Amino acid sequence: MKKKVEILAPAGSFDSMKAAVAAGADAVYMGGSRFGARAYAENPDETGMLEAINYVHLHGRQLYMTVNTLVKEDEMDDLYDYLLPYYQAGLDAVIVQDMGVFSYIREHFPDLPVHASTQMTITGPEGAALMTRMGAVRIVTARELSLEEIRRIYQETGVEIESFVHGALCYCYSGQCLFSSLIGGRSGNRGRCAQTCRLPFDVLRRLDENNPNENKNKKKENGVLNPGDSKYVLSLKDLCTLDILPDILEAGVYSLKIEGRMKSSRYTAGVVRLYRKYVDLYLKNGRKGYRVDPKDRKELLDLFDRGGQTLGYYTEHNGRDMVVCHEKPAFRQENRELYQYLDKTYVEAEVKEPVQGFARVCEGEPLQLTLQYEDPLTGESRMAGGIGAVVQTAVKQPMSKERIEKQLGKTGNTPYYFENLEVETGGSPFVPVQELNELRRSAFEQLTEEILRPYRREIPENRACGTGKGWQNPEEKNLEENNQTGSESEKTSPAQDVELTADLPVQSQKTLFENKKGNKTALYHIHVSVEHPAQLKVALSVPEVGAIYLDSAEFGAEQWNEWVSRCHEADKQCLLVMPHIFRDRAKEYFETHRSRLESAGFDGLVIRAWEELELVREWKISIPLVMDYGIYTMNHRAEDFVREMAPELSMRFTLPVELNSRELGARDSRERELLVYGSIPVMVTAQCIRKTVEGCSKCPEYLYLRDRKKKVFPVRNQCRFCCNTIYNSSPLSLLKDKKQIDRLQPEVLRLAFTSESAAQTGEVLDAYVKTFLHQEPVELEGEFTRGHFKRGVE
Repeated sequence: MKKKVEILAPAGSFDSMKAAVAAGADAVYMGGSRFGARAYAENPDETGMLEAINYVHLHGRQLYMTVNTLVKEDEMDDLYDYLLPYYQAGLDAVIVQDMGVFSYIREHFPDLPVHASTQMTITGPEGAALMTRMGAVRIVTARELSLEEIRRIYQETGVEIESFVHGALCYCYSGQCLFSSLIGGRSGNRGRCAQTCRLPFDVLRRLDENNPNENKNKKKENGVLNPGDSKYVLSLKDLCTLDILPDILEAGVYSLKIEGRMKSSRYTAGVVRLYRKYVDLYLKNGRKGYRVDPKDRKELLDLFDRGGQTLGYYTEHNGRDMVVCHEKPAFRQENRELYQYLDKTYVEAEVKEPVQGFARVCEGEPLQLTLQYEDPLTGESRMAGGIGAVVQTAVKQPMSKERIEKQLGKTGNTPYYFENLEVETGGSPFVPVQELNELRRSAFEQLTEEILRPYRREIPENRACGTGKGWQNPEEKNLEENNQTGSESEKTSPAQDVELTADLPVQSQKTLFENKKGNKTALYHIHVSVEHPAQLKVALSVPEVGAIYLDSAEFGAEQWNEWVSRCHEADKQCLLVMPHIFRDRAKEYFETHRSRLESAGFDGLVIRAWEELELVREWKISIPLVMDYGIYTMNHRAEDFVREMAPELSMRFTLPVELNSRELGARDSRERELLVYGSIPVMVTAQCIRKTVEGCSKCPEYLYLRDRKKKVFPVRNQCRFCCNTIYNSSPLSLLKDKKQIDRLQPEVLRLAFTSESAAQTGEVLDAYVKTFLHQEPVELEGEFTRGHFKRGVE
C-alpha cells in the first residue's frame, strides 16, 4: 500500500534517524561507513546501519542508503562485501551517483532498487528516461529545476520523482562542483566538500581585450563591485517550500526530500514535524484548505538561519534574493522553549507501535498469548504468539483477569504497546509471574522476526559461492583478463617508460598521429577546444592540431557551417561542445537549429550532460561522441555502462580530472583523451554573479572572484544557455609531466582555451607541440597548477 506522498528525512546519525521517525518521516536517507556524500557526518558502522534498517522497518518506514560518491578502480572490489549485509537485512534502496556502482548493483543485486542521485545532474526528461532505461526506479532531480521542468519530466516519463524541499542549497549544480576539490583536495564527489561557497569573495571587473562581446567604451577598472558587507555572493539562502507544497506535489514530485545530514537530531525532528503537518493538511483538504501559519515559518528559522529562506529555483531561474550576500550573524537568540519541546517529544521519545493481543489463561490448559500487528507500510497483518506451561490450579486465590492484563501489558523497552489486550480466563488459574513475563518476551521476539522476515533477502545466486571480489566467478574473471589487449609481455606497466617508436602495442599503433617534422612518430593527437574566434584562428594555423572543439555557448549556430568549413579547409576535424547543463533553454536552442546541426558537417559532439546523450539517440544522429570528463568514469565499469546506454554510437572518453596519474593508469588511459592544459571549471551554476552584484546585462562577459588568500577566479556568464562558469584561479598545465603521460598512453591530449588572448593561445600551443610531438621540451611562464594529476583526491 504505497503512500501518496513520501516525506524523506536526513539521518546523519542513529539518533537523527530515530528523531525523524518519531516526527513522522515516511523514509530516511542515511550513509554508511563508506561511499556516502557526507563523509563527515556521524555515519553508523555496519552494526549501527543494520540496527537502523531493522528500526525503520519495525515502524513501517523505509531506509535508503547513500552510495552516492564516485568510486575509484581499486575500491570497486569492496562494494560487494560492503553492500551484502544491508541487502540481506532488507535495505530499501541505494542512492547512486557513479555509473560503475550503478552497473555493479544491477548485476550483483538486481532486486535492490537504485535511485539516481541529484549528483547525476538530471535536468530533463531525456536524462530521466535514460536512467530509468538503465534500471533506476527513482530520479532525484537537480535542485535548480523549475516546477514546469519537473512537471515535464513526470508527464513524459512517469518516473518516480524525488526533489529537495527544505535545507541548504548548493551554489553549483550538484555533481559539477570541483571548487573544494581543486583548492584543497576535498572532493564533493567523494563526500568531503569543504563548502568553499560559504566563504566571502570580492567581485572584480577587468576589461578583457579578447572578448568581442565586451563593451569597448567601458573604463578599465579593478574596483570591487560588492563593497562592504556583501561578500557572500556564492552562499545561497536555505530552501523552504511550505508555501508551494501543493504546487510541488501537483507537478509530479512523490518524495519530498529534506536536506540536513550534517545537522542535529533536533533540527531533523523540527523540520520533519512541520512538513508532516502541512502534507497531511494538503492531503486532507486539498488547496482550498491549505494555509501556512507564519509562526511555523519562524520556527524553521529558529532551527537554522543562514540569512533567510528562499523558494529556490521552483519559481525563478536565478536571482539576488536567493543569495545570502551578508555574513551570518555571530549571535542569534535561541528559542529554548521550542528546543525543549522537540527534544522531549521527538529526540528523546521512544516510538512504539500498536499491537492487538489475546491471552487465554485457563486452569489445566497451556498458557497462550497471540499478538497481531498491522504493518503501516504494506497494510498487511503480522501474527505471532506462544504457548507456555499448563496453567496451574490456584491453591488459594486465583489470578484475576486484571492482574494478568497488567503483567502481560508491561511491554517495557520493546518497540510495541498494547492498543488492546483481551484476556480470557477459566477455572481457578494460577501462573507464576515469571512464566507470564517469559511468554510475553518470547511472543514479542517472534513478532519482531515476523515483521522483519518479508524484508530480508537471501544471498544472490550468482554470488553465493563468490569470493567477495568484483568477479562473478573464475570463468568470468579469466574471460575479462583475456579480453585485455596484448599479452603480458606487450603490456606497458605504469611504472615503466614507453619508447617512442613504432614498436608499440596493437591498441596504440592504430591511433598514431603521423608528424612528419623531424622524422619522429608522434604518439599523440593534439586537440584544442576554444571559446573565441581569435583562439580558433590561432589553432587553425598550427598544422599539428588535429581537431578543434567549438563551445556552443560561444559559437552560434548561424556560423556553424562557416567554422566547420574553415576547420576542414585546414585539414582539421571540427567538433561541437555541447552545454555543461542541458535544460529547456538549451533544448529549445538545439531544436530550433537542429537542421543546422545535422548539415554543418561536424565530425563529432562533445557530450557534457546525460540529456545530450539521450537526445542524440532520439534524433538518430549518427555522429561520433567525445564524452567529457563531467560524464564521470572513475572506474572501468562506469565507462562500460555508459557505452551500454548507446551501443550504436561511437564514443571516446575523456579521463577524469580528479584522478592522479597512478589511478589513471589503473583504470586504463589508452584510446582516451587527457586534459593537459586549461582553466578547469570549478563551478557551473544557474546563478549569475553579474546579476547578483549589478543586475542582468544579457551580455556575456568576464568578472572575477577574489578570495581571502587573494586568489582570483574568472567567471563567465554564458547568456545563450543562462548559466555561469567559474574557472580555477590558475590554469592546469601538465607540460612538465610528459614522462608520466607517456606511461599512460592517452590517444588525445586536449588543450582547453577559455579567456586566453590570441598571443597566449599561440604560446601555449607552441610549447605543447614542441614538447609532446617534437621532443623539444619548452617551459611556460606564469602561474599554473597540475590539478590532481599528482595528488589526486581522498
